[in-house]
Amino acid sequence: MGAPGQIATDQFECLTYEVAEHVATLTINRPQRRNALNRRAYAEVEAGFRAASADKDIRCLIITGSDPAFCSGEDVKEMMTGAEKDKSITRLTAVRPAPTPAAVAALECEVPVIAAINGPAVGWGMELTLFADIRIASERAQMGEIFIRRGLVSDVGGLWRLPSLVGPAKASELLFTGDVIDAAEAHRIGLVSKVVPHGELLVEARALATRIAANAPLALRYMKEGLRRTAYGNLDEIGGWVSQTLGTLFQTADHREGVASFLEKRAPRFTGN
Repeated sequence: MGAPGQIATDQFECLTYEVAEHVATLTINRPQRRNALNRRAYAEVEAGFRAASADKDIRCLIITGSDPAFCSGEDVKEMMTGAEKDKSITRLTAVRPAPTPAAVAALECEVPVIAAINGPAVGWGMELTLFADIRIASERAQMGEIFIRRGLVSDVGGLWRLPSLVGPAKASELLFTGDVIDAAEAHRIGLVSKVVPHGELLVEARALATRIAANAPLALRYMKEGLRRTAYGNLDEIGGWVSQTLGTLFQTADHREGVASFLEKRAPRFTGN
């Protein structure tokens, strides 16, 4: 169930939420859109993480996607054009814009989170993997911070967490180029803990989640909070800056060109405007 004003997990349309043996599994389930996130999906991601935090019987959360993708980022047709884009700009250009609500929910999740990366995880899909505490990848996984290709900056995952995982120089390379890397390269640079055959991904993730869930529940939540406090710093500060910056960039010609080039399947022609 969800808090007042929040979508209940049994009413999800874009994700599924299942619980077994103290482990919750949150699966993005829009395979026809390669699990791209629209506004409803974002709200359900937020609700799923909030539900896991609120349920004291949950000791670990797995997030994954329905094949063939983990998450291909934002649904460009829905979220970066028309009325939905206007709603985003209104929120982002507030006097004091808040970080992305789904990002806050993921980063504030009180239980350990495992990302089981079953396919491409790009844009906000990669952000979701970065919000997790542990990442396990299928051999089919691909990962990329492609925001720069849309004339945007990444969310807090890329700016706040990626440098601590792969080092500032490699993070800069990935953020500045928008390159998409395969599972082997992600493992080589320390972005994922393990690469496994595709058919074994959820088996591996659930085995690890079960080992985690066997430990003292309250200590697990405090251990998670200790890591959050010591490893990453102030979410509100960087999250607010990201929101303000996106509010500006969403209104640029280069962003419009980034979206148009994606929809038209061609290379972008950026002008700096």
